[in-house]
Amino acid sequence: MLDKFQESFREEAYELLNDLERILLNLEDHPESPEDIAAVFRVMHTVKGSAGMFGFTEIARFAHEVESTLDAVRNGKIPVNRELVSLTLNARDHIREMLEESASAGAQFTVASDKLIEQFRIHVAQAGVAPSVAAVAKEPAAPLEELTGNEDSTPHSEASSSVEAPQGETRDHAHPVTYRIAFKPGERIFLNGTNPVLLLSELAEMGELSVIAYTDGIQPLGRLEPENCYVAWDLLLTTKKGRTAVRDVFMFVEDDSELLVELIDEPEGDEQDHEYRRLGQILVDRGFAQAGQVETIAVRQRRLGEMLVEDGVNSRRVEAALAEQEHVERSRKKLQNELSSSSVRVSSEKLDDLVDLVGELVTLQARLVQTDDQVGHSGLTLVSENFDRLATELRDNTMSLRMVPIGTTFSKFTRLVRDLSHELGKHVEIHTVGAETELDKSVIDRLNDPLVHLIRNSMDHGIEKPEERSAAGKPSEAEILLKAEHSGANVVITVEDDGAGLNRERIRAGAVERGIITPEQELSESEIDELLFAPGFSTSENVTSVSGRGVGMDVVRREIEELGGTVAIHSAPGEGTSIELAIPLTLAIIEGLLVQVGEAMYVFPLSAVGECIELSNQERKDNGKRHFVSNRGEVLPYVVLRDVFSATGNEPEIEQIVVVSSQGEDIGFVVDEVIGDHQTVIKNLGRLYRHIEGISGATILGDGSVALILDVQKLCSVAKRDHQFTH
Repeated sequence: MLDKFQESFREEAYELLNDLERILLNLEDHPESPEDIAAVFRVMHTVKGSAGMFGFTEIARFAHEVESTLDAVRNGKIPVNRELVSLTLNARDHIREMLEESASAGAQFTVASDKLIEQFRIHVAQAGVAPSVAAVAKEPAAPLEELTGNEDSTPHSEASSSVEAPQGETRDHAHPVTYRIAFKPGERIFLNGTNPVLLLSELAEMGELSVIAYTDGIQPLGRLEPENCYVAWDLLLTTKKGRTAVRDVFMFVEDDSELLVELIDEPEGDEQDHEYRRLGQILVDRGFAQAGQVETIAVRQRRLGEMLVEDGVNSRRVEAALAEQEHVERSRKKLQNELSSSSVRVSSEKLDDLVDLVGELVTLQARLVQTDDQVGHSGLTLVSENFDRLATELRDNTMSLRMVPIGTTFSKFTRLVRDLSHELGKHVEIHTVGAETELDKSVIDRLNDPLVHLIRNSMDHGIEKPEERSAAGKPSEAEILLKAEHSGANVVITVEDDGAGLNRERIRAGAVERGIITPEQELSESEIDELLFAPGFSTSENVTSVSGRGVGMDVVRREIEELGGTVAIHSAPGEGTSIELAIPLTLAIIEGLLVQVGEAMYVFPLSAVGECIELSNQERKDNGKRHFVSNRGEVLPYVVLRDVFSATGNEPEIEQIVVVSSQGEDIGFVVDEVIGDHQTVIKNLGRLYRHIEGISGATILGDGSVALILDVQKLCSVAKRDHQFTH
């Protein structure tokens, strides 16, 4: 059972540490940000407390020491600088390494922990606040009291509240808090053109508002002045806004009114107890009843509010206290429900199992549709149509569960660029666009390595040294843009830099030297760019920790093509280089185009198909060995799949050409017949067939037969290699 809780802690800690890296990198750019400083402290505080509870004692000990330094930063005793951020990033990496081991293996990290702790202490000493920090560091850790992750687990004293109050005055809160607002407008407020009800409406827009009106000040009709205001209000507002924002609502009437804005409830995010203060306590705290009076009445075992009214307490005051109690308990329960229901942690294995089951359902749906076509029964048709609708909705919802924002991957590269900038002596900033773009988790997991290769290449080969950029009239600080956007059934990821661009003469010379091309070959610019993807190709003269070993761009293309995607490169000398990766949204269920070649069925990924055109048998005979046809005024090369797959049977009089796009060029594939679109559940091939070129998987059709899924990019590469396109 403990292992289960430890695993849950690991998952939560990994998320916290990922957030910590992002916050630290942002803090390096904005060292005065109190929100980021508090967030860094809060993460370390939470990791320390939870680690101690679940047996990760070395993590708890190490995090406590780091937290002591961060506490001094939070209190303004130590400034934030690059060195402190680097130390904290190293501490974050060290905690992550310890998390990857079992809790009992923590002792092996003691030496490394002590070295990092010593570096923190040296940094603190250099800041001239060693005594106070040392005193904090010697305090024993109390993880059981800090499991909630609260920023301050000690009782609130007057001194501590005086420090924290200014932050709460202006800053918004992470979770909704509740204010009690006592508002009594001046009698002449109407003469200023102010309607108090509009002020209440403005408060209601800030959160959940409960209103208690006091009307006992209204004069008898004979003495009533219609231009005077006799009503006062008790207002209970639950909002994330700070106290200053609440008071600003009354900015223009505050001088002539009685106003009290009091924070009465500030639940933590993991608040479990919905019960608020009892009615008697509220009335005593607000001065509406005496403590002895409440105690005397409480022993009578009747409703306290009724008895207090009988005992002379104003009934509206009792109603106000009851309203406060109900309002706060309701807001606490609502917050807890939101937090508990906003997300549910589910293992990826369970999601994979669910996708597999939905895949089986989609296959069954196809069989039902086919059976309905054969039987032609109206009742069965109705069932089939409803089943088809529900299966499609279930498929879409299930696939959406596996979709995660690519920003989780993008955020990792900010750290990579920072570290490489320091290592290479270059000033580089990375900017991201489209971080909210969603991809299947299985696709995102396989994107990390290709993107690392591309960014490292941009840093090492593409971007110049600061002095070279200045000499060329460029800003000394270079930029890398990481962008993601939807394009049909694909997501296009772009890695773009503003460096020197590709040196095509150097690329060509390197290819000649390695025997990839001959010196006599004439190549276009795009063909020269393609040489970068040749196995073992490199233009680095020296082998460094960043590049120069001839491993990189060929790996990028291979991994992207294994995902069913494509790689395109664009470059302008002196302006920079842009590499585009087109990736399918998911690898589980895709929309396909079902075709027949001979007696076999094949599926083209529909996202790769541009159009279908006819090719007569006579026209193909006239072409002979020249596999070209005119399409929309352009010459279209084509591949005859009957020849590729050695299909048997008679050729139809009129064949179909399925036109696809590969590396910016249109290529046609000749098939016997286009059956139509097909929801394709991708099944992996067995080990014996996994390495067959041109086939990426298989799917089960409605009649139980198997159709192979074509790897369009690989088929195009094979066709070019085997010289299928001859003039």
